[in-house]
Amino acid sequence: MPELIAPTARLHASWIASRDEWGRGVHQDGAGLRAADEVDTPDGFARWVAGLHEAEGAALFEGWVPCTFRWIVEGERYLGAIALRHELNDFLLDAGGHIGYGIRPSARGRGLAGWALAGILPEARKLGLARVLLTCKVDNPASARTIEHSGGVLEDVRETELGTLRRYWITL
Repeated sequence: MPELIAPTARLHASWIASRDEWGRGVHQDGAGLRAADEVDTPDGFARWVAGLHEAEGAALFEGWVPCTFRWIVEGERYLGAIALRHELNDFLLDAGGHIGYGIRPSARGRGLAGWALAGILPEARKLGLARVLLTCKVDNPASARTIEHSGGVLEDVRETELGTLRRYWITL
């Protein structure tokens, strides 16, 4: 049975296996990983995880906003991540949205993204958000279905610095 948990350094080996499925250097939506982050060593990974926890209270980097990160796990197996951004800056309003998620390739097709999205929406309500913005690439019909099944209403399709995106709002 999957769970949404706060990031933890104890899942280093499973997280690395997931990262390797994605491919080194590949962006993982919802993970909060930057190219400069050192995650291969246990100490580096623990520092990165600690930073994810710090992000709940403050924007850690220029262009970031406070963010709640949750991991999707089954037992000791890392399956993916979901991020709830507490506010929108200009970039997030245009392209990133309040919520981003990514499922490791070997765990896709199980409904985990929709399950995690349903699990993070109460957190958005607790923050006082009346609605949340989610985006997905136009060539990602699985993500579009996930958002639509969670109540997402398409606002528009637009060109952004991340490419052509579908933009949805979910009223809470």
